[in-house]
Amino acid sequence: MKGLIFTYVMAYGGSVLSLFRPFVGLLVYICFALLNPEQLWFWAVPRGNYARIVAVSFLIGWAFKGFGDWRLGRATGIVYSLIAFTVIWLLDAPFARSIDLGTSGIESFLKVALPCIAGVTIIDSVSKLKTLIWVIVLSQGFLAYEFNQNYYAGLISDSEWSFRGLDNNGIAIVMDTSVGLALFLGLHEEGWLKKMIAFGCAGLMIHVVLFSMSRGGMLGLVIVGLVSFILLPKQPKHYLAFFLVLLLVLRLAGPSVRAEFLSSFAEGEKRDGSSTTRIMHWKACVQSVLKHPFGVGPDCWPLVAPEYGLPAMEAHTTWLQLAAEMGLQGLLAIGLFYGLTITRLWALTSKRSRLADPWFAYLARMVIASLSGFIISAQFVSVEGIELPYYVVMIGATTLKLATFAPSPTTYAWFVPTHHYANVVRVEN
Repeated sequence: MKGLIFTYVMAYGGSVLSLFRPFVGLLVYICFALLNPEQLWFWAVPRGNYARIVAVSFLIGWAFKGFGDWRLGRATGIVYSLIAFTVIWLLDAPFARSIDLGTSGIESFLKVALPCIAGVTIIDSVSKLKTLIWVIVLSQGFLAYEFNQNYYAGLISDSEWSFRGLDNNGIAIVMDTSVGLALFLGLHEEGWLKKMIAFGCAGLMIHVVLFSMSRGGMLGLVIVGLVSFILLPKQPKHYLAFFLVLLLVLRLAGPSVRAEFLSSFAEGEKRDGSSTTRIMHWKACVQSVLKHPFGVGPDCWPLVAPEYGLPAMEAHTTWLQLAAEMGLQGLLAIGLFYGLTITRLWALTSKRSRLADPWFAYLARMVIASLSGFIISAQFVSVEGIELPYYVVMIGATTLKLATFAPSPTTYAWFVPTHHYANVVRVEN
């Protein structure tokens, strides 16, 4: 009953508010995209177009606001890379190996791309960014809590579980992508209650990755930890927090989890069938790219795989499958989308930068850590359809936009176009 009330209030109340305050619609839409109330509370919430209702209202509200502010600063390349990837998808679909498959995912992708583009143009303050991050962390934390409950109740066992069309590998990667947000939110938020909630969500997410028995997910978690350690402010309290999280991970990772993770590095005859099939798909994707550099069409790899003596299935790799389906131009566009975000945010983490708001550095760290985990782990699973990484990039792009036009004279000079130099002084060497 609570799930039904929550869904109706958020869907219909949020749709009305979003006409006048599109940022509210964005928050509700992302919350619904992550939680999927119809599946989470399937026994109480009837099937309906709740997210679509909010999305339509949100986009109408965005239009009423003049489609936001397109002065994007250092985020310009990121946003236009996403637009380019969307255009490539639309152009490739009619020429796909199967037109039905090629066009079937367009609507789903647009439901991710349009909110991301709109979000960058309407979020105009760090406080709004923090609110968005809390919505993501709490939504993912609640999902992790539900998964943990089901696990201890014996309702899920190892890889025999799924949610929103994702198997255990996909769910683990989604959790990897949100752990970095939760960890750095816990480190930098003020007040012990907020810190404990953020760290609690991070702990629940980490445990989901561990009992998912996903080797790609575990590797992604390791990458998140390493990158977070590199980016941590060099203060004893931060190292202490990291050490406590590390102890928690080691405590939760039992013998079976450690054995499953170490099997990722087995060679030759010791490699299991899943790893062997994955490598065969990787090689086939490379051969397909060489043969069809412009791609075989979105979502069409399962049709092409039998041509290389493989079963008609996903390729167990997001990036190589994307290259095989969307061509080198698609891989370049999505590579710029993620690559520009990480490289441009990295400058904000430097001690040499003096930013108008210390949260610019905090936001940069959490986005880099989260995306690093996703990018590495996605090489081992085909998860090009999950939404969360796009929302994380949206956070990073908005951070860059806000840092570009921050009114403080301590913003990076190379962040600001010529006509804004009056607000800038030289960066300290």
